[in-house]
Order: sequence, then C-alpha cells, then structure tokens
Amino acid sequence: MRRAFAFLIRDLYVELSYRVSFLMQLAQVFIAVFVFYFISRLLGPAAAPGLAAYGGDYFAFVIIGVALSSYFGIGLASFAQSLREAQTTGTLEAMLMTPTRVSTIVLGSALWSYAFTTLRVFLYLIAGALLGVSFAHANLGLGVLILLISIITFSAIGILAASFIMVLKRGDPVTGLVGVGATLIAGVYYPIEVLPRPLQVLAQLVPVTYALRALRLALLQGASWRQIAPDVMALVAFAVILLPLSLYAFRLAVHRARVDGSLTHF
Repeated sequence: MRRAFAFLIRDLYVELSYRVSFLMQLAQVFIAVFVFYFISRLLGPAAAPGLAAYGGDYFAFVIIGVALSSYFGIGLASFAQSLREAQTTGTLEAMLMTPTRVSTIVLGSALWSYAFTTLRVFLYLIAGALLGVSFAHANLGLGVLILLISIITFSAIGILAASFIMVLKRGDPVTGLVGVGATLIAGVYYPIEVLPRPLQVLAQLVPVTYALRALRLALLQGASWRQIAPDVMALVAFAVILLPLSLYAFRLAVHRARVDGSLTHF
C-alpha cells in the first residue's frame, strides 16, 4: 500500500504541474453534460418507449453511460500510457529492477488515472442531478459494488493491452479499435435493443454491456440484487478470468522483453 500510495502522489504532482490542462479536463465534463442535456431536450418523449426499462429519460440514461464508459476508457488506455511514459522517460527498467512486484508496478501506475476519473464521474452525476436526473430511488450500495467489479474487469483488459505494447511496442490502433467497438455495441449512448440482431449477440461478449445495464437499473430504478444478479455474475466471471490472465501475460511480456533486450525500446 505504501508503494501504491507513492505512485499516486507522484502522478498527482505531475498532473498539478500542468494546472491549465487539469482544469480543462474538468471543464470538458460540464460541456459534455450540457451537450447531452440539449440532445435529450431535442429527443423529448420520442425516446421514452425505448428506455422504459430505465425510466424513460434519455438524459439520465446517457449520463450514466458516459460516466461508466470513462472508466472503461481509462482502464483500456491508462496502463499502456503509463508503460509508454515509463519507457520514454527511462524509469521502467529502474522500477522493474527494484524488489517491487510487477503487479504492484502495473496497478500502481494507473491509480491516479482512476482517482481522477472517479472525480470526473462524480461531477457527471452531480451535474446530471442538478439538471433533473433523479437518484431518489437509487440502490447506492449495489451501484458501488457494480462499479468496483467493473473497474477490476476494465483494468484487466487494459493490462492485456499493455502486455501487447511491451512486446510489439505499438498498440494504439488495437486499443482504439476495441474502445470504439465497445462504445458502438455496448449501449453507452443508446440501448442495445436498437442494434441489428448480430450486433446484439456480439454485445453479450463485452463486459461493458453488463456493467451499464446493471448500473442503470441500480441507480435509476433502485433494482434489487435479484433483478440484476445475472449481469453482476457475468461481470464477476469476466473479472475472475481476465485479471489473473492479464497479470500473467504482463509477466511473460516483461520476461520476453528482458531476454531480447528490448525492455526500454519504444
């Protein structure tokens, strides 16, 4: 925990050294909220039938979608980005030569990204509430549980992406394609029921689909455990399979890079 906290403090100092960028990232949250608010005003009651399971309010639907997709985006990119920065600044090899476990280095390098994303998610939800989204019946305990399992699952996917970058040295096109593909079929901006049947089937292979459905039902409809248990258990299955696999893949990638002498190459 002490080493993980050191990673967090280091990245906080780096981020605060670029204050304008920090503030601009926070400002983007409010700009996005207003964009979706006015889109929901444009759609009006026409969107309600397709969103009946979530209360019929498109603005509430999309705010939760955008908030959770922020975690997916950061999970997919943060590990690879941190790895890339460590390679280019020459600190990766030094860190890997310390007694610190590889898993601690991998997870610790993304702590700040998740902390900052959590702040942005709270801002999304607060701004949404101020503009009329109701969380009066939200099952907050279940919502937090879904969020934690989702973060673990998304992180595992990101670590796998970092493993490929460690070996292949380039991974941006792949991670970008995965991110856009998941956004297209997982129901971030619209319910998956509007998609063609083949894409609906494909959406069942994406953990974001289950996370979004469960989180929306918990926060907007106050769903009980029994109502969303299938989605939560699917997320747990993804996490149990992907996290050990991703950490093992990263260890193999580091070992291979050490053997062929390309650890610091980028």
